[in-house]
Amino acid sequence: MSIQEIRLFGDPVLTTPASPVTTFDKELRNLVKDLTETMLDAPGAGLAAPQIGVSLQVFVWNIEESDGHLINPTLDLSADLQDGEEGCLSFPGLTYETPRAFRAVAKGFNMHGEPVTIEGTELLARVLQHETDHLNGIVFIDRLLLEERKLAMADIRNSDWFGERTPEQVAPIFKLSPHPTNGRAL
Repeated sequence: MSIQEIRLFGDPVLTTPASPVTTFDKELRNLVKDLTETMLDAPGAGLAAPQIGVSLQVFVWNIEESDGHLINPTLDLSADLQDGEEGCLSFPGLTYETPRAFRAVAKGFNMHGEPVTIEGTELLARVLQHETDHLNGIVFIDRLLLEERKLAMADIRNSDWFGERTPEQVAPIFKLSPHPTNGRAL
């Protein structure tokens, strides 16, 4: 198992819905271990597979009262809301007041394909919602009020990390065809 590079905001994998897990095998267990090691090394409270470039519905978390992983989650949320500071490993150094449900019940599977239910309030509820959002192609700044989101986008554009690309994110090189295209291409 190994620590993986965390994808930063701007990488398309972060805004693309992840695919459900259909095979519960050794490869999936290795993914859960990689996610856990990467999250603990960062350090963070949670980490979703798309954040390391794997478009599968898997996330891990580690907070004081709870740690674990969840695959193919669904959420039931309370009507009661909470406000609180929220950050993300894909937005290094940035935190914003983000509204979330006060209580969340997450249902899904563990790495062996067994059904699990996780219930949490406050921080655990926030983490469950944040990581499930990642699996749906939603980043936490999407949950901000419009004015706060505008400020966040300005902070992101002014950050040291925005626009950095890993070798996998380098723009593709386009070559012109040496054959006649009859005006249908460059």
